[in-house]
Amino acid sequence: MASIMDGERQFHIRAKKGEVGRYVILPGDQGRVPKIAALLDNAVQIAQNREFNLYTGELDGVKVSVCSTGIGGPSAAIAVEELIKCGADTFIRVGTSGGIKLDVVGGDLCIATAAVRAEGTTREYLPAGYPAAADYEVTNALAESAKELCDGSFGNSYHVGVVQSKDSFYGEVEPEGSAVTDLLRSEWEGFRKCGCLTSEMECAAVFAVGLVRGARCGAVLTAIWNVERSVQGLPDNITDDSSRAISCAVNAIRRLIRSDNM
Repeated sequence: MASIMDGERQFHIRAKKGEVGRYVILPGDQGRVPKIAALLDNAVQIAQNREFNLYTGELDGVKVSVCSTGIGGPSAAIAVEELIKCGADTFIRVGTSGGIKLDVVGGDLCIATAAVRAEGTTREYLPAGYPAAADYEVTNALAESAKELCDGSFGNSYHVGVVQSKDSFYGEVEPEGSAVTDLLRSEWEGFRKCGCLTSEMECAAVFAVGLVRGARCGAVLTAIWNVERSVQGLPDNITDDSSRAISCAVNAIRRLIRSDNM
């Protein structure tokens, strides 16, 4: 019986085997893809469909791809699933986030060791209670790269730890507009007390797909501001500059390429 999955090209990302590198950088915003691809050698656009913009080039002579995932867990999971089918096995999400832990200042980098599963996509991948954890090798490569890029000044530091993945942006920034305001605020307070670094929308899904499909996944996030610092009237930065996070991901892939070839 014919199926929409029978084509040579993947149904959503429109790529096929041979067009995607083993290593893939995953921004959410498709507009960031050409900017990241410009850091690769000989990068060309493979396909663009819906929220998925895909380029492939090279780093140190090794094929590397960049593919946007759109906003949220469902589309991120689709991207990772189909990229794996095209031959990828190592992923680094590059995204933005809102800081939770008071140490995190707008402009800082947050490297995720795991993601709180405060969303729905991972329920279709992982048993209840199983953590959405990042790969150690990828996380370590990102931390080493961030250490070289950040000077420790206000808005130019890096942090390694747990992040929160959610489904609703407005559930974070305007919880009073929800019918479950008390629940959202109570959960948020719990994340804060546990030292959760920052809040975003895709890491848990990316990590979950990686865990069940045997792929290595990690993430580096720019804190564009800190929600808790704003609430408490503490100094903060507001930024939309993801250039250091992008450099961190590219440098981490260079490290992984070297270590994988040893």
